[in-house]
Amino acid sequence: MKQIITLISFLMLGQLSYAQLVINELDCDSPGIDDKEFVELKSDTPNALLDGYVLVFFNGSSSGADSSYFTIDLDGFTTDNNGLLLIGSDAVEPFPQLLIAANVIQNGADAVAIYLGDETDFPEGTLATQTNLIDALVYDTSDADDTELMALLGVTEQINEGSSNNTNSIQRNNDGSYTVTTPTPRLLNDGSGDIFNAISISTSQTQYNEGDVFDIVFTTQQNVTSNFEFSFTLDNYGFTTDDFTGNTTITIPSGQNTISTTITLIDDTLDEGDEEPLVKFSNLQWPYIPNNNFLKLRVVDNDFTMAAFGTPINATYGIVSSTQPDGYYSSLDQLSGVDLRQALQDIIADPNVVRAQTYTDVIDILKEADQNPENSNQVWLVYQEQGRAKLDFQLSSVNTGKWNREHTFPRSRAGYYSIEEDEIADGIDVFWTTKADSLRHGNSDAHGLRAVDGPENSSRGNQFYGEYNGPTGTLGGFKGDVARGVFYLAVRYNGLEIVNGYPDGIPGQLGDLQTLLEWHRNDPPDDFEMNRNNVIYNWQFNRNPFIDQPDLIEYIWGNMVGETWEQNLSIAEAQELKVSLYPNPTSGRLFINGITSETKIDVFSVDGRQLLSQKINNNTFVDLTLNSGLYLVKLTSDDKSIEKKILIK
Repeated sequence: MKQIITLISFLMLGQLSYAQLVINELDCDSPGIDDKEFVELKSDTPNALLDGYVLVFFNGSSSGADSSYFTIDLDGFTTDNNGLLLIGSDAVEPFPQLLIAANVIQNGADAVAIYLGDETDFPEGTLATQTNLIDALVYDTSDADDTELMALLGVTEQINEGSSNNTNSIQRNNDGSYTVTTPTPRLLNDGSGDIFNAISISTSQTQYNEGDVFDIVFTTQQNVTSNFEFSFTLDNYGFTTDDFTGNTTITIPSGQNTISTTITLIDDTLDEGDEEPLVKFSNLQWPYIPNNNFLKLRVVDNDFTMAAFGTPINATYGIVSSTQPDGYYSSLDQLSGVDLRQALQDIIADPNVVRAQTYTDVIDILKEADQNPENSNQVWLVYQEQGRAKLDFQLSSVNTGKWNREHTFPRSRAGYYSIEEDEIADGIDVFWTTKADSLRHGNSDAHGLRAVDGPENSSRGNQFYGEYNGPTGTLGGFKGDVARGVFYLAVRYNGLEIVNGYPDGIPGQLGDLQTLLEWHRNDPPDDFEMNRNNVIYNWQFNRNPFIDQPDLIEYIWGNMVGETWEQNLSIAEAQELKVSLYPNPTSGRLFINGITSETKIDVFSVDGRQLLSQKINNNTFVDLTLNSGLYLVKLTSDDKSIEKKILIK
């Protein structure tokens, strides 16, 4: 009997070791980009360790099927002196004790629940359950009641936070009912409890250059009642104490509420890339809590490097050599038509050689492949034709001033898509085996992806090329590049094709073929593209053949269809001048890129009359004061020449 009593006592003590925990407050929707949403938990005792609890979010939509979409394991987290644990993004004030990404919490009709258990008990898509349930809140933003979700969780009421973009939160009352009112993160809902003193971090700007001197200001909500000493750090990835000088342990004098410290950024000679120091508190003790934290600054490195070759709008040729192995294209010789296309696919989709990377790996690939030749800390934006800081990759729903990944052959038209593993950046040495039928891998094929301005990516949408011609006022130096990218995809993956016109609604087809052929012909591969091809080859073990052998396009889609390909027929190519003319069509001003020595430019009418002849010595432009129509431009330099048709609008 004594042993039984001892066992019962042990079990009761084990149960009592768990704090009683409830969902104290929820803000599922906030104005703008929804980055102020949060959930707050409350324990019945202060400073309670939450080991053994897990917080689970359920999606009540028809696609969500009342199943889990996000889980937080609470092991290792502790409530504060008021028994509260605030969970939210770094935009929430006061600063949460547990950080999650912005805009994660669904608006409703949905639910959040506390369970005894572990995050592994709730893999994504787990149906809501009452097993081991501690507390649950089913909520909405002026949506119909999800009676199925309520029944699954044993809840009899669904709480409405308000309509979309509301400024409310749902707050639990002491009797277990709920009130919808102004949010009170890290404050007890009834106004009782210990009062904290939140401290804010501010700087006069968020971007500085190496060598700059600036102040970081710290301000408390109330004057401190005794000298308040605290520390902070700036470390973040490569940014360390070697990159600055200044005091990081400072004191707010008694009776005051602000203090500043001066930071000097060291101007070294190293090309470390732009860096982002984080101003972060390191030792705050109650009642002092951070009002904001992890303040991200930008330090622009002035030691960036410049490539020996030019950008696509200041193109150079012949500086970057192809890194293709010897004989890479030798299997194409003496072939034509479908045999030529198949042999080409056999090279670039060989499952024994070619590798597929994740969609997240593509970010790192583009940072290298699309690096701005004029600034190694930037990527080159494909349509905007300008540089942007590599650090400005889009990580939230806000795309203004950010860059992201542009599918030149749009996903919605191609049919490729992301999977869960695509969210992992596992590096160059971890890859999928891929083949011609692996259409899904087109989603992360870097030959078909480009660094692009976020809003411009949205503007292009899934328009066909020809419908979409780039932003107004740009020079169109991207046109041949994107044309060769989609031609590559059409050969690399079964199920994709480039066709005439605009075949809207036909899966796997992209237009317009004639537009893309003209873009390819008027904007030949330059050093930027060749460097890009070399970089991607290091990752994927395949190349875009239309950069190495641009005439192949004519043999598959253009004016040489059906002719026999012979790689050794390179005399004509060797005699051809490598320059680009843009824009084409033009309103009169014609830019000429790729000039390395004195070049003669002649302009002829379609009936052969010479209308202009002059010499140029570098990349420049000519103004053609001619009537609208078609003309022939011939450029000659060092016994090489090229002829191109141009259209004057």
